[in-house]
Amino acid sequence: MPDVCKAVSSALAVRCPLLMARVEAGFPSPADDYVERALDLNEELIARPAATFFLRVSGCSMEGAGIHDGDLLIVDRSISPAPNMVIVAVVDGEFTVKRLRQSSAGFMLEAAHPNYPPISIGPDTEIRAWGVVTWVIHRTC
Repeated sequence: MPDVCKAVSSALAVRCPLLMARVEAGFPSPADDYVERALDLNEELIARPAATFFLRVSGCSMEGAGIHDGDLLIVDRSISPAPNMVIVAVVDGEFTVKRLRQSSAGFMLEAAHPNYPPISIGPDTEIRAWGVVTWVIHRTC
């Protein structure tokens, strides 16, 4: 792991309690009052630290996929992009986050908002898949 990654990793090492009980999103259940273990978000969210980067989202083209303006993306550059994955790509020198789709006409980058047309990937398109989005972090309040 590069020295910078080690420094960032150790600086971000925050352990919070992880409750053994799961929280019900449907009907309430009795609360368990004990902690299973300490949860390290680095261990939970970052499988390959040397290949993982964080990017802040700007815009609303992926709202339908649960990715909102201001969200933090965790992107793994070691994962090979495949159809239906949400990826970060560089299109004409600019970063964008879209879902990679494959059709009979070829590949395209698809937004998750009706106001944004897909980006067709043709022979003249200057595009490079940069990484795969593995996690999205956003505030709820």
